[in-house]
Amino acid sequence: MLFSGGKDSCLALQNSSGFHDVTCLISLISENPESYMFHVPNIGVTRRQAEAIGLPIVQRGTKGEKEKELGDLKKAICTAKADFGLEGIVTGAVKSVYQSTRVQRICKQLGLWCFNPLWLKDEIELLNDVVNNNYEVIISGVFAFPLDKGFLGNKLDDKMIQKLKRLKEEYGLSPAGEGGEIETTVIDAPFFKKRLEVLDYDVSYKDYSGVFRIKDVKLVSK
Repeated sequence: MLFSGGKDSCLALQNSSGFHDVTCLISLISENPESYMFHVPNIGVTRRQAEAIGLPIVQRGTKGEKEKELGDLKKAICTAKADFGLEGIVTGAVKSVYQSTRVQRICKQLGLWCFNPLWLKDEIELLNDVVNNNYEVIISGVFAFPLDKGFLGNKLDDKMIQKLKRLKEEYGLSPAGEGGEIETTVIDAPFFKKRLEVLDYDVSYKDYSGVFRIKDVKLVSK
């Protein structure tokens, strides 16, 4: 499972677990906050999320340079394939043709199949699935007008979905962040054996762009 720790990769993991044995998570830690391929806000928390889920995780750093970062992804998948005998890769891709085609190309080169269980799913339906499945999700990044500082650290709930729906109608904003407008971090989900508790964080924000950065977190019993 290509795992960012956000709502999409977690929902894709839950959906695919009903059909396949998920043996490990794969996360790329990008130095570039504007990576074309990889989620960045709170990507360092994925190791604790993996512990909470109870799956091993393969992590690899990347400078996040366009196209070159694909080589790092391929190496991470090769490591996971060797260590866990992978037959395929699951992604949380919803609408990004750029991302999905590149993952598919790498999978073809490595003799793996690629499964995108959320592909072209309606964005409001996706958000409702997350909330109705009792996920605890915080907004960890905003990168578009008119998203203000108040969104950062807020939970995704029914009220927030309605707010994002109105922003879609008024401004054309992608409510699920498929244009890169919003990033999320999952604190708890039905398949987490433990939940994350944020102990320390900071918020940076300027000109409709900001991040809720988790500085310290612990796992707690549910």
